[in-house]
Amino acid sequence: MATTPADDAHRSVETAALAAAGLAAAMPRLVLEARRIAMSVQHGLHGRRRSGSGENFWQYRRFVDGEPANRVDWRRSARDDHLYVREREWEASHTVWIWPDLSASMDFASRGQAPKRERALVIAFALAELLVKGGERVGIPELMRPSANRRIVERMAEAVVLAPRLPDSLPPAFAPSPLSEIVLLGDFWSPAEEVAARLHALAASGAHGHVVQVVDPAEETFPFSGRIEFHEPEGNTRLTVGRAESWRTDYELKLVEHRARIRLAAEQLGWSFAVHRTDRPASELLLAIHARMGAGGAASTVPKGGGHAFVAGGPA
Repeated sequence: MATTPADDAHRSVETAALAAAGLAAAMPRLVLEARRIAMSVQHGLHGRRRSGSGENFWQYRRFVDGEPANRVDWRRSARDDHLYVREREWEASHTVWIWPDLSASMDFASRGQAPKRERALVIAFALAELLVKGGERVGIPELMRPSANRRIVERMAEAVVLAPRLPDSLPPAFAPSPLSEIVLLGDFWSPAEEVAARLHALAASGAHGHVVQVVDPAEETFPFSGRIEFHEPEGNTRLTVGRAESWRTDYELKLVEHRARIRLAAEQLGWSFAVHRTDRPASELLLAIHARMGAGGAASTVPKGGGHAFVAGGPA
């Protein structure tokens, strides 16, 4: 029996409603998991302080010819043969936007793994917790204004559950300030040219960003064999394959090509790129992102056997 566009739309709304209900039910568990992960890595992290226009003392540095004389700290300079400037800690104007992909494709999970959506949310919440404790402001594009509230995780969870419309599979087109930093957590299975175009739009203001492709192990290894029916979660398309294993090589080649195009787009913008599999510890990714943000552009080290490949201006 053929279905009409109205039937497909109704089915999509029902699916979205069920997904929203499931997400709301899971949210308390995800909040607790995010807090546990944030606490487990917090003691091993270095702060993200940097010099700038804040009021707290940061460090002394040598005076540079051409600077205004009123910047000299004469008390410190009197103890040495050099002139010194008292730098203050960078504060206030920095915002981190975190976008967790909530679209239908993120609901996928192979046997024994958590759904990609849950992993993206846990990482988003845990990262926000760490950033706010470090003095940053965190927001979710189109869902939550930047905030440094100590209950940032609960605020984010409420904003996600009360999202007013069906989520898209690409981050919204918004205009972050040049001082902003953006963290994108999604599977990015949309056409590579669409992903690249959205990254370029987000970077147009000068904001720096980090792209994390969250994938299930089955999406990496294509372990399927025999007669399999594949279902597109965001388009109601179904494809039945008689010998799925015969598709594996072509699938792997397409995956490499797709990922390389997204990596190149990020690289051209000076953004970082990483791949995270849901069978890897969430704390591993959290540490990698936080270190990458604190590095201010330096490439991160890829752990042996890990699922991450951060890139900034060079090949992974």
